[in-house]
Amino acid sequence: MGIGWRLHGDGRTPPPGEVVRPGERLTWPRTAGIGVQHVVAMFGATFVFPLMMGLDPNLSIMMSGVATILFLLVVGGRVPSYLGSSASFVGAVAAIRAAGGDSATVTGAILVSGAVLAAVGLVIHFLGAQVVHRVFPPVVTGAVVMLIGFNLAPVVATTYWPQDQWVGLATLVFAVLSTVLLRGFWSRVSILLALVFGFALSWVLDHTAGKITSVLPGQNLLDASGRPCPAEGPYCVATAFPHHRVDFSGVSHADWFGFPSLHAPGFTASAILLALPPVIALIAENTGHVKAVAAMTGENLDPVMGRALAADGVATVLATGVGGSPTTTYAENIGVMAATRIYSTAAYYVAAVVAILFGLCPKFGALVAATPGGVLGGITVVLYGMIGLLGAKIWIENRVDFADPVNLVPVAAAMILAIGGVTLSITDDFPLGGIAFGTVAVLVFYHLLNALGGRRGPADAGRGIIAPDEDEVGGPVRPPTRPRAAD
Repeated sequence: MGIGWRLHGDGRTPPPGEVVRPGERLTWPRTAGIGVQHVVAMFGATFVFPLMMGLDPNLSIMMSGVATILFLLVVGGRVPSYLGSSASFVGAVAAIRAAGGDSATVTGAILVSGAVLAAVGLVIHFLGAQVVHRVFPPVVTGAVVMLIGFNLAPVVATTYWPQDQWVGLATLVFAVLSTVLLRGFWSRVSILLALVFGFALSWVLDHTAGKITSVLPGQNLLDASGRPCPAEGPYCVATAFPHHRVDFSGVSHADWFGFPSLHAPGFTASAILLALPPVIALIAENTGHVKAVAAMTGENLDPVMGRALAADGVATVLATGVGGSPTTTYAENIGVMAATRIYSTAAYYVAAVVAILFGLCPKFGALVAATPGGVLGGITVVLYGMIGLLGAKIWIENRVDFADPVNLVPVAAAMILAIGGVTLSITDDFPLGGIAFGTVAVLVFYHLLNALGGRRGPADAGRGIIAPDEDEVGGPVRPPTRPRAAD
């Protein structure tokens, strides 16, 4: 079940270069500190995405904790990961609501997608991880992991950083310096320390320098003529206005205890069809996350790949079945592990319990939600960058040969499509963009070019396998082909 943990060393500070493995833990106070850091990392997106989909954020926070515990139990504690609200369905939900669908229709459509994902996971579990390796070889999974991290860069540049660039810069500098200069446990919780530093700095600036003028998402909405409008959209945008960096008004008005409102899902064929395409992105995203965790921990997680996918699907079914938002393994928390090198699943259980309590206590949720955007900007610069570089780590450890154009060209195209936010409008209600477009591009181009190269059989094309007699992390980069016949 993966619930018992060995104490790592003396449970205090791991020696330099050592890691705390999934089945290990530090002392419980230190484990709790890491767990809180995971809550901080996931909270912003897990709280915001339900709002974007018109769902209850408190319920989504609570169900993310339940989903994480379910996930850890299903994978036997071998894949340390947090399941937060998925952004893959935001576009589909917008289309469903534009067609007149309500929250029940939205959650019902996503529930079916979750069931499909669970079924895919079961297929992979029984047929073996080689199914994933054939579709997602290391050159592809490395690209997907990199896309996941670097595709988040515009969130920093357009949402968080502009809210308070100087606090963002100060928080970034603090995070970088504390990660490198602090020793022991304190360096492992540098992200949490940076958040506390940025929060305190923002509060001090509010009382010394006064208000700041910037744009806050969803606030001070004005139309083209400068008149207030009700809902953010193409003709109703958030505009800059003077405001305090730290706003505790939501905390003071929130109740100490309150159970989120639940609702049953509804099912319509048209909505279900709109919600099915994001499953492709979820498969790629989950596979990439598991590969990233495998690369960080140095463990072969292929045997639990199918279980991880199935667990995420079942968690989505469970969450949307009561009116919550879809779930997915979270890149933000992988970034925390990359920064701390603490992979203990005990910290994720702590984070899950805290999330459930947050869901039941609107006041605590409002406190974390009061984190200034500039602070999040400084922190996410580090976290998102680390996620992206994990993709490069997968390439390096699998010795992917980028002298081979079959490896190079698909990845190059996918990077620009995903990071640049290029969108392909397949239909009016089905745009393919971002990570999904980049993932589809690298998959199609890689396999197409690989098949064409296999038919030509050139001896000098660069097969991508430097040492074919050795086992490579995550499976072979490219299958070997027959040498070219002599002319």
